[in-house]
Amino acid sequence: MNIYAFLLTTLAGLSTLIGTIPIFIKAKTNIIIKALSFAAGVMITVSIIDLIPEGINYLHKTFKIFPTILITLIFIVIGIILSMTIDKYINKNREGELYKVGIISMIAIILHNIPEGIATYLSSEFNFKLGLSLTIAIALHNIPEGISIAVPLYYGTKSRGKAFIYTLASALSEPLGALLAHLFLSKIINNNIMGILMSIVAGIMIQISFYELLPTSLKYKKKSKTIIYFIIGILFMTINHFIFK
Repeated sequence: MNIYAFLLTTLAGLSTLIGTIPIFIKAKTNIIIKALSFAAGVMITVSIIDLIPEGINYLHKTFKIFPTILITLIFIVIGIILSMTIDKYINKNREGELYKVGIISMIAIILHNIPEGIATYLSSEFNFKLGLSLTIAIALHNIPEGISIAVPLYYGTKSRGKAFIYTLASALSEPLGALLAHLFLSKIINNNIMGILMSIVAGIMIQISFYELLPTSLKYKKKSKTIIYFIIGILFMTINHFIFK
């Protein structure tokens, strides 16, 4: 195993834990509104300007443009349906709406982080400088992803420990991707698998944003704050994308 590549991937993943900082700050309603709206902006932007274009690029190496777009759309819809199915089977009454939002966010981000960990590890293994740039970019967008898990889970369960552990599980999925890449996937992973996986994750994130994060934020009846922090999330990820592209 390339130790430097694995360390970079692990650092990128552990940056997710920075997103737990808001759970140690008092001011419940404002933090929930800001965190959920910001996370929705981040997830939608990641889906539109990163995951979907990347998925198309991978698939286009095998297919012509029309089949590529069709396959991408099919797997985005599959991602949306998968997220709705997960939503349906999480018991809303167990610990409340915020608990459900946090759990679904965690599942989506784990699914996102594993291929991200694979990409970071393989990139760092062959080009350390490229891997370092990728690590910085991923670390920056992992912070708001951590917020989208930690904040709703904390306010849904009243347990900082539980919120931290679930966020840590998401963080560790990044080095898990690196480990899988080293042990198995570097030999069998191909462009089509990566393209399909990215399309599915994009669908999951879009569904979470529009059906969970934003509606939950709007329930607190502070629409202007929801819109402002949603836009901030979009701007943050757009700037991040172009700086570290």
